[in-house]
Amino acid sequence: TPLGRLEKYAFSENVFNSTHVCEHLRVCVSSEPTVRAELMEQVPNIAMFLHESQPNFPAAFSRYLVPIVVHYLTDPNNQVRKTSQAALLVLLEQGLICKGDMETKVCPVLLDLTEPSSDDDYKIEAVAIMCKLVTMLSKETVEQLLQRFCELCSDARLFQVRKVCAANFGEFCSIVGRDATEKLLMSKFFDLCSDSLWGIRKACADCFMIVSNSTSPEVRRTKLSPLFSSLISDQSRWVRQAAFQSLGRFISTFANPSTTGLYFKEDGTLLEVPRCPSDSNSPLCIESSNGPTVRPSHTPINQDGRSTPSLESMSRGDSDSRHTPPQNQQEGQARNNNNLPPTNNKNKETAQTDQNFNSFLYWRPPLADISQELEMLKEPHMDDPDVQAQVQVLSAALKAAQLESQSEEEGESESQTPEDGKPDDESSQNRVITEGRQTPEPPTQQARDPAPTEEQKENVIPQQLLDQYLSMTDPAQAQTVDTEIAKHCAFSLPGVALTLGRQNWHCLKDTYETLATDVQWKVRRTLAFSIHDLALILGDQLTAADLVPIFNGFLKDLDEVRIGVLKHLYDFLKLLHAENRREYLYQLQEFMVTDNSRNWRFRYQLAEQLILIMELYSHDDVYNYLRQIALTLCSDKVSEVRWISYQLVVEILQKMYACGARELGLNFINELIVRFCHCPKWVGRQAFAFICQAIVEEDCMPMDQFAQHLLPSLLSLSLDPVANVRVLVAKAMRQTFRPEPWSRQVENKFSFTTATWPR
Repeated sequence: TPLGRLEKYAFSENVFNSTHVCEHLRVCVSSEPTVRAELMEQVPNIAMFLHESQPNFPAAFSRYLVPIVVHYLTDPNNQVRKTSQAALLVLLEQGLICKGDMETKVCPVLLDLTEPSSDDDYKIEAVAIMCKLVTMLSKETVEQLLQRFCELCSDARLFQVRKVCAANFGEFCSIVGRDATEKLLMSKFFDLCSDSLWGIRKACADCFMIVSNSTSPEVRRTKLSPLFSSLISDQSRWVRQAAFQSLGRFISTFANPSTTGLYFKEDGTLLEVPRCPSDSNSPLCIESSNGPTVRPSHTPINQDGRSTPSLESMSRGDSDSRHTPPQNQQEGQARNNNNLPPTNNKNKETAQTDQNFNSFLYWRPPLADISQELEMLKEPHMDDPDVQAQVQVLSAALKAAQLESQSEEEGESESQTPEDGKPDDESSQNRVITEGRQTPEPPTQQARDPAPTEEQKENVIPQQLLDQYLSMTDPAQAQTVDTEIAKHCAFSLPGVALTLGRQNWHCLKDTYETLATDVQWKVRRTLAFSIHDLALILGDQLTAADLVPIFNGFLKDLDEVRIGVLKHLYDFLKLLHAENRREYLYQLQEFMVTDNSRNWRFRYQLAEQLILIMELYSHDDVYNYLRQIALTLCSDKVSEVRWISYQLVVEILQKMYACGARELGLNFINELIVRFCHCPKWVGRQAFAFICQAIVEEDCMPMDQFAQHLLPSLLSLSLDPVANVRVLVAKAMRQTFRPEPWSRQVENKFSFTTATWPR
């Protein structure tokens, strides 16, 4: 049969015979439309097979399959074209099409199909596939399509073409870069924003943030801001709705790199770059848990023999230095653990300085690109749309700071006043005034967060944009624009706060309080998920004054809101002073009570947070407050909660012995023996075996103490009638009886031999 021959040729050891597989594929080109469509559905699988069998099919994919897929892009049958487009996208996503085939076989066909004389259906489909391919192509390949894309944006005959271009406009801008965006694409974007069809204007509003990130601060302020204002006051409600949803994200692109001082870790958490008490913009200081620690300063020498400009000279005028995240995982680990400075080899550091030193980058390295890190986030709540929107806004603000630093690196001027030093009319009108409206900070806080300069106070964002954002809490807007406009305002508030800076928090304070008391729980939930990020942005004083009361209110809210603060309870509490932090010890027990007892993930999240929170409190507080919660969670009805709680118990015991509180540790051990080892239920006895195993694995206590206080009880379970208990006892014993000097003494003392081990 044909199938039998195909299989025979495919797995033949003869390379000549294996090429017959591709010859059979040619037959399908002249078959019925249903056959061609079916072939296109199988193309990705065939391509993967060829890729994995390259020794037998060295160039079969490029020679046979790619031409078939490209040919079917012009097939007269609509279904065949659709399946070929889908197959092409899959091949690109899997990285099976090489750059040469894309440039020589795929792109020419797309250019032909988008010619003005091309058939309407073909052109619309080709534009759509072209825009989808943009994110998967290299910058050089996209530049080949850029001129045609600009022509398609002005297609006066087919509004479907303009709509597709508008929907994907941001992708082109982000790939081709700032110069091409401002020179070629910006005029087209203005035309699309004023298109006669509201759907096209709405598509422009949706991608406004991405376009803004691809422009210079001057273009963003002088051209895009008025353009956005026209969209937010559009006659179409749907356009206004999309514009308000994008307003906060657009504002976040105005972030000033000299005032953000924040960066994302690999797990998506927002962290503050430590500052020096003498100069908030100095990278020479790392704050430790006991106060600021000044890193030894040194003055590297340039290759031409000149020393690096002084810190004072580099921090004047346009030379506001900025901080960057750790350059490697080890340094990030060091900063995350009590914010200790990393230790580097001096010789290696000097050698690297000599080779790659740049006097500008030494003081002002650009913020790291976080786009790939955000795509790899694995936090449990990242599938929540509230959190996704907030991360997008915060990342946009930090990306804007990165782009501004790149422009400065290239010598572009980012001064917000004319060269003569006098502010222009627009700058005078669009300013955020803070004088006389902010509560003075205590000396300790002022040392950490110096008073903002006049440049930092003014011209953060155009005043019109800020006024429009603040109006999103107006009840009239919910009636005329979007019923969930308050939720969109809450989505983007951390990004707006990051952009304005803590010196302008008074501009957002009333809006935040209004959102925190909104009748819609979805709005309050959104704020609850991001209050820890906002606390990091505002600093400890503003957090204690303005966020702690709202945080306390969220603790008593619905479970849908409480879960937001619970997931980041540690992140918020660690930002508080010790005296304020201790007040929450009395409230942790309240998390055990939920609106729905079946909501076991709530209790699971509590156990996870308690493991982290322990480092914030003394061993006495842990013993008096967290111990009982942990023991209660260990008896939960849900196994997932119990298992994470066993780990919590182990961590508590480890803290007792690490702090030298052996008496408390012994009391806790006796409590574990009574509660678990002597438990009438086999689940409790199994838990005791697991806890013992974890104690040994993590070296929670001296092994002689373990042998004296825990091992006898563990051995008593070796003949437990339940197999599941005996299995864990066996694992614990295997871990326990390592080649240590005391292990032989234990064996002799308890006459324990391998013959009594459970099997």
